Amino acid sequence: MNNELTHGAILWSALSLIALLGGTGLALFGFGRFDFLGWKHDRHHHPQLLTKRLSPGQLAILKYFTIAALLFLAQTVIGGAVAHYRAEPDGFYGIPINKILPSNIVRTWHLQLAIFWIATCFVAGGLWLASAVNKKEPKGQAFGIHFLFTALVIVVVGSLLGEWAGINQLLGRFWFWLGHQGWEFLDLGRAWQILLAIGLVVWLILVARTVLPIRKDPQTGHISSLFLYSAVAIPIFYLPAMFFGSRTNLSVVEMWRFWIIHLWVEGFFELFVTTMVALMFFLLGMVSKKTALRVVYLDAILYLSGGIIGTGHHWYWTGQSHIAMSFSAVFSALEVVPLTLLTLDAWDFISLSQRDCVVCEKKVPIPHIWTFYFLMAVGFWNFVGAGVFGFLINLPVVSYFEVGTLLTPNHGHAAMMGVFGMLGVALMVFAFREASTDKEWKRIEKVY
Repeated sequence: MNNELTHGAILWSALSLIALLGGTGLALFGFGRFDFLGWKHDRHHHPQLLTKRLSPGQLAILKYFTIAALLFLAQTVIGGAVAHYRAEPDGFYGIPINKILPSNIVRTWHLQLAIFWIATCFVAGGLWLASAVNKKEPKGQAFGIHFLFTALVIVVVGSLLGEWAGINQLLGRFWFWLGHQGWEFLDLGRAWQILLAIGLVVWLILVARTVLPIRKDPQTGHISSLFLYSAVAIPIFYLPAMFFGSRTNLSVVEMWRFWIIHLWVEGFFELFVTTMVALMFFLLGMVSKKTALRVVYLDAILYLSGGIIGTGHHWYWTGQSHIAMSFSAVFSALEVVPLTLLTLDAWDFISLSQRDCVVCEKKVPIPHIWTFYFLMAVGFWNFVGAGVFGFLINLPVVSYFEVGTLLTPNHGHAAMMGVFGMLGVALMVFAFREASTDKEWKRIEKVY
């Protein structure tokens, strides 16, 4: 049988477009009809810094963001090397560095470093907000944060060196455990994966022991509980990364690999980040508790309802039936709907940051204005990178023709850096601003 485009692929591509238009129309109607769908300015006083004096745990967290910035720099430089190898595959301007750093290890490091620096920002951001919501830091929290930092450094350095040694065939039969598995996004060896999962559990314990004591607080208890529940999903839904071995069938591996790429990263991390932003805005006094909770619940419904079933757009051509394609294509198209709403979020962020302070009767500078700027960028790139460029490759009829082309890395780069990268930088700037005095921050702004 020839490898030809099926009638079902064409049919469900067309129906996916109809579902997208209908879903977007309903979403925009909801925004126009109901005032409570989105961020609204519920207070009259502009927010100031949350922290008057940093706790020992928050001081310990700052080094996470410093290391994340360095990893970001390294990832960018290595990305330049990846691009250079396309023009000169056998070296660097005549220098045969490919014998030490072959193109496949450079490409692996470029992707792994992106995951590491962004995940480090999210881990640190979660710990920071947990400390902000509970002013009374648990005993020994700083020690736990130092311990987790050490463990993460071991995983990052160990996995990067292991990948290099594995590609150069220096690990023998231990290549799968300590070296390079060969699966994009899950390149690191199985032993490093296990240590990473343990590190995420330790992180969850540190967050939980800070948040649990205030769950019954009438003001912060509900949203703090949602913050904790979304954090629980991070270590749990990383476990499918270990549901296959070195000899598992390709279709089974792809099933769990895309579970991590699509659901763990694009689903549960998105939900956790939305909860972090809602908690941040609530603590700053930008939105009421009711508004923050509504946004979290709405995003949870929209992200997960479309995202879980929509994961199947990665499996169109793995022997699935047309029923699987139909559900996957339609729900994958509906994933664009919540991303469309994020463009409205971006406008709300602009409105929130430009309001005059009613209490002060004048325009008061907002300390976290740069955090708002990066959150605006998240809204834009979520729609363009994840929404437009993602939808571009998700229709069955497009997927049939585009596999192996540059349309996939186009979506990957715009969504990864534009969404998660900008979110990571927003959390980084938020923490650095909290740790700086007005005088110090003005000096930094003059430099940049």
